[in-house]
Amino acid sequence: QLQASGGGFVQAGGSLRLSCATSGGTFSRGALGWFRQAPGKEREFVAALRGDANRKYYSDSVKGRFILSRDNAKDTVYLQMNSLKPEDTAVYYCAARLIWHIYYYDSGNYNYWGQETQVTVSS
Repeated sequence: QLQASGGGFVQAGGSLRLSCATSGGTFSRGALGWFRQAPGKEREFVAALRGDANRKYYSDSVKGRFILSRDNAKDTVYLQMNSLKPEDTAVYYCAARLIWHIYYYDSGNYNYWGQETQVTVSS
C-alpha cells in the first residue's frame, strides 16, 4: 500500500525529495510518518502528517530543514529535505496508520510500511 522513493546521494547542504505513494484513503483519518535508521542505530522518527487535520510534526533534528507536503490527487506525500547533513544519512521509510494516534512518533504505532530508500549525504 505504500511505495517510497526518491533517495540518493548528495553532498552536505544539498536537497532531496522523498515520495511516499499511498493507496487512496490509507491515512485519511490517521497518520503518514517518515522514519529513518542509520547503521548501528535504532529507527527514529523524522516527521508525520496527520491525515484528517493536515497537521505536520517534525523531530527536533530536522525541524526547519525538512518539509512535508501532500498531493491528494496523486495520493502521495513528499518529504522535502533541505540543508542535508552527513548525520541525515540513513535508510528512510514511510509508514501509515489508519487512525490517528497521539504517539505518532512511535514506529510501533504504524500498521503499514513502505520499502526502504537510502539517503547518503557526504561531507
